[in-house]
Amino acid sequence: METLKEIILRSETLKGRLFDFFIQFLILVSLISYSIETLPDLSPGTYALLSSIEIFVVSIFSVEYLLRVVLTDKPTKYIFSFYGIVDLFAILPFYLSGALSLQALRALRFMRLFRVLKLSRYNAAIDRIGKAIWIAKEELVLFGLSTLILLYLSAMGIYHFEHAAQPEQFRSIFDSLWWAVSTLTTVGYGDIYPVTIPGRLFTFCVLFLGLGIVAVPTGIIASALASVRNQTK
Repeated sequence: METLKEIILRSETLKGRLFDFFIQFLILVSLISYSIETLPDLSPGTYALLSSIEIFVVSIFSVEYLLRVVLTDKPTKYIFSFYGIVDLFAILPFYLSGALSLQALRALRFMRLFRVLKLSRYNAAIDRIGKAIWIAKEELVLFGLSTLILLYLSAMGIYHFEHAAQPEQFRSIFDSLWWAVSTLTTVGYGDIYPVTIPGRLFTFCVLFLGLGIVAVPTGIIASALASVRNQTK
């Protein structure tokens, strides 16, 4: 039992690191296999090989999940933790695929992307970023709420300036919200754009605000990340 704990739960040991590398390798194999599945006109032999790879990978992930539940001191805490949920979702599509309709299978295939998140357990840099976000959570929540308010005000403004000139494009505040999102994020798809002088001047102001929306959270997280790195030195 202690040997299993050393392998499954303790990444600082040699056996634990080797097991971690093995799981990371399987994750990459699974993702490559999933990508190949999307290619058109695959031969039956290729499908059979990909299916065998999926069964093998899911079997290993299932055993790993069960061992973590059994070996951890607080199983419930692990099951409902972030990594516990990710580990479960990484294997769940395989077991549910035979019980759901074909339309539901599309959603299950997307859930296989949770295997990418399994990699985060083995990356110290991702762990530091998570801690930085947790440290700055109050500032980020406040900034997020302010952004939502700004989005709504931008949609109201552009609706006021452009509705009369473009009633088909800016039919309501809800239609204007799409313009506000694409403009504030500085993406600017160009499918909806102002044609009046006041609307263009208003857009100019919103674009400058959009630069701040991108820069401010970046600065907050960068400051928190620097703090985390100093603590771990």
